[in-house]
Amino acid sequence: MPLYIHLCSLLENSNGLYKFLIPCPFKKLTGIDCPGCGFQRSLLALIKGNLMESLHLYPATIPFIVTSVFILLSLKYRFDKSDQIKKGLFIFTGSIMMLAYIYKMYYLYS
Repeated sequence: MPLYIHLCSLLENSNGLYKFLIPCPFKKLTGIDCPGCGFQRSLLALIKGNLMESLHLYPATIPFIVTSVFILLSLKYRFDKSDQIKKGLFIFTGSIMMLAYIYKMYYLYS
């Protein structure tokens, strides 16, 4: 079956995917969000086409996906300065993750 048919069925059934979300063990133990909390819901919002909701739930989702795709492509194809690009993507994505986490913790618990 072609990939686009799978993607279309995923979009149609995306509301049912919420029951498969993995609970955060850190949040379950401490009651405090971890730096990755919100990623799954953000990814589902992105799959549904809700870009703003996705960014609101977890701002690092798109940079994380871009970084992951680049790493997978660099395993198959050799790019010039691939290591430098990976480093830059890691720093960019990690910075967004940490800034969003600090922002969330400050406004959630202050």
